[in-house]
Amino acid sequence: MLDLTTSLTTSLTTLLVIVLMATATYLTRIMGFLLLRNRTLSPRMLAVMENVPGCVLISVIAPAFVSDQPAKLLALAITVLAATRLSLLPTVFIGVAATGLLGRLMG
Repeated sequence: MLDLTTSLTTSLTTLLVIVLMATATYLTRIMGFLLLRNRTLSPRMLAVMENVPGCVLISVIAPAFVSDQPAKLLALAITVLAATRLSLLPTVFIGVAATGLLGRLMG
């Protein structure tokens, strides 16, 4: 019974973290547009505003760049390769899947 309770708590915590990270990413994207909606933005400023979520995502995965765990480094390489070929959403899915699977398989 204790294992089931611990597993359920861990799963709920993981789900909560994912939801909060998605919310933070979404808020960083829309807050700038909402705050600046009545202003005319230059093309350069528009490009910056469109890339804010990518900056948040990089800050989340940056610690993997200095990892000494082979599973994390391999997942990072797969994610970088996907990023050179695909858009953001498929890259995120591939990165999450690679990290989870390689973490499970390689320990």
